[in-house]
Amino acid sequence: MTSSFVILSAAKNLKKEIVLTMSIIITLIPLFPMLGALINGLFGNLLNRRLVGRIACGSVALSFIFSIVAFVRLLGLPHELRSFTINLYPWFSGVGDFNVPVGFLLDPLSCVMVLVVSGVGFLIHVYSIGYMREDPSYPRYFAYLNLFMFSMLILVLANNFLLMFVGWEAVGLCSYLLIGFWYEKKKASDAGKKAFIVNRIGDFGFILGILLIFVTFGTLNFDEVFRKSGELLINGGIIPTLITLLLFVGATGKSAQIPLYTWLPDAMEGPTPVSALIHAATMVTAGVYMVARTHVLFLLAPISMNVVVIIGLATAIYAASIGLVQNDIKRVLAYSTISQLGYMFLAVGLGAFSNGIFHLMTHAFFKALLFLGAGSVIHSLGGEQDMRKMGGLKKHMPVTYWTFVIAALAISGIIPFAGFFSKDAILFSAWEEGNPIIWALAVTAAFMTAFYIFRLVFLTFMGKPRVEPHALHHLHESPRIMTVPLIVLAGLSTIGGFVGISVIKGGNIFGSFLEGVFGGHHVEEVSHISLSFELLMMLFCMAVSAAGIGLAYLMYVKRPDLPGKVAWTFKAIYNILFNKYYVDELYDKLFVKPAWFGSLFLWKGVDVRVIDGAVNGVGNSAMGIGKALRTLQSGYTRRYAVYMVLGTVLIIGWIIWFR
Repeated sequence: MTSSFVILSAAKNLKKEIVLTMSIIITLIPLFPMLGALINGLFGNLLNRRLVGRIACGSVALSFIFSIVAFVRLLGLPHELRSFTINLYPWFSGVGDFNVPVGFLLDPLSCVMVLVVSGVGFLIHVYSIGYMREDPSYPRYFAYLNLFMFSMLILVLANNFLLMFVGWEAVGLCSYLLIGFWYEKKKASDAGKKAFIVNRIGDFGFILGILLIFVTFGTLNFDEVFRKSGELLINGGIIPTLITLLLFVGATGKSAQIPLYTWLPDAMEGPTPVSALIHAATMVTAGVYMVARTHVLFLLAPISMNVVVIIGLATAIYAASIGLVQNDIKRVLAYSTISQLGYMFLAVGLGAFSNGIFHLMTHAFFKALLFLGAGSVIHSLGGEQDMRKMGGLKKHMPVTYWTFVIAALAISGIIPFAGFFSKDAILFSAWEEGNPIIWALAVTAAFMTAFYIFRLVFLTFMGKPRVEPHALHHLHESPRIMTVPLIVLAGLSTIGGFVGISVIKGGNIFGSFLEGVFGGHHVEEVSHISLSFELLMMLFCMAVSAAGIGLAYLMYVKRPDLPGKVAWTFKAIYNILFNKYYVDELYDKLFVKPAWFGSLFLWKGVDVRVIDGAVNGVGNSAMGIGKALRTLQSGYTRRYAVYMVLGTVLIIGWIIWFR
């Protein structure tokens, strides 16, 4: 098999055996989940459930193991040699100048992504064995889940825009299949279709961006495009601005940013492990990764970078404000994801690409834990998702409670948990940009995040039980197959941030690892700020988060009557937030209803009356003429003789008259 590889590597002076070994490792990382998807998809119904689960989890575990091996190999190389490009075989070739191979790129950025995707994805697969145990479509679920993993790994490993687009579209397809997994439920079916359609809008922009890249550079290969960009593009020119804005349109759809975010809250209709996978490790991170991967182009387009900052910051504030008043446990987490993705886009828009990817990694840990913890609660309550019907679950579900609290502390930015380090790095980048408004708004979003996530904790786990009587005696901790992944993710949410500790004149392990990809655009470029001032900012931001937690405790534990009073006092604002700014209703009036009535008009007015009417009219006319002429074929000889005589007389008369 390896003899068919065309191997191109930045590490040209490495031994051939090392390059060949790396090429095999890189190829196997996405291959294992694909094999799992094929086996369970084709033969799953013939296998017992235990074997189906082992195949699905084992395939992802192998991808994770090989990802670790690849990471260790990269770590042992100098920065300038940490890049391997493997072209497996020609894909499009001989079509003029259009030559695109099926090829993979492993560098520090894609390595971080495959570790996150395969590592967190493996834990979600294991959790799914317990969560989906009784589902009749168990093999189909794991086939889709493995296919999702394969698609995301293709996306992050691709070495060209076209193969990235294949992975990009494939994760969209898998999200449609998994969000609408319980397709017999209308809400789930509608949610899957909504996700698919909204993402097609963003993907149209992404396609146009790819086409413009090919027209400009004559290639879709990442290395060639980035190398030529300095020669062919003018800094701040219209071409790099158009390319990057079109690419960002795709990112707003895939990563659920304003205005294409509306599909993500509805995606909660799918199984909870699917929500964890989409929100933590796969689909929604694709847009952030794509912007980071194409940072060379974005740095040539200051307008686009400003747009990314504005959209990211607006989304962070907007989604967090909606999360303050939602009552569905999964929808609170969904708006939390949208808000945290806004933070990531804020970072990459500011040029702090390493910080954005760092937050992507830590967010994968604690957001997967939050969703799986929510799934544990829902599983115990027999499907209940309304937090107003929970409460007092702490003593019944101690493992779920404590791991959930760790995740809540992490997303709130409390030291020493992972979210503290990544969120602080983004806030510090915002301060470094020299715009206090950006920093203040980002801090405000952090305050709201801490409030709504601990509102969720207190409503779900503390206080008096508000559980329905029929579900109260069923309360139990989830089985070990579900709690062990929670414990592992809690550990990662606790220690995962230490790799990104930033010291002013010292090292940053995470930023240093990505230095070969982003160059100087990472957190270490802040030498003009004193260490004492940085520490003061850290303490202030953490105090803001602590204030959010304290306010949530006051309102939902000490004074549970306060939320109702506040909602009544600020009724107009509460209704706006509760109804999500009425954006879905606005979109329905501006786009959905006109499209519906337009389709109805085209169907009944144009298709049925005009097109079908014309076709049917021709047919009816032919039938009428035939019916009239049919009377001439009566079968009576005397009538035929009369016709012949009349015809002869008419012909003779015509000849005489016109002679």
